[in-house]
Amino acid sequence: MAMRLGSRSGGDDLEIQHEINVTPFIDVILVLLIIFMVAAPLATVDIGVNLPASTAPEQPRPDKPVFVTIKSDRTVAIGDTIIDHLALPGALDTATNGHKDETIFIRGDKALSYGELMEIMNIMRDAGYLKLALVGLETPASKP
Repeated sequence: MAMRLGSRSGGDDLEIQHEINVTPFIDVILVLLIIFMVAAPLATVDIGVNLPASTAPEQPRPDKPVFVTIKSDRTVAIGDTIIDHLALPGALDTATNGHKDETIFIRGDKALSYGELMEIMNIMRDAGYLKLALVGLETPASKP
């Protein structure tokens, strides 16, 4: 507790001060503010790099992307054609003309579990199709 000197009572009794001295707190806050103002610009990494030009040709986009749709009842369709799970590798070979490096876009129903989706993706990976991309999930209500 702080004591005030020169009390009004005039006696030897010291009066207790009930106010908090905030001056040291304000001093510390101002010092921290100055430190952060100086350190903030130094925290960002801004290194100028002159990148070389690439000689690689631009990758062509597929004219007709291959979409694999998985419905909630686990039926699989490539495009609009419904196929069996076991026939998926052969149907993908037909749809991609044997180009296993082509990206396959996968659309899954919202009610489909993660495990069921992974099973079908594993079938495609085992067939050699490693470029798989998940696109927006469909729900039965959103289908036309």
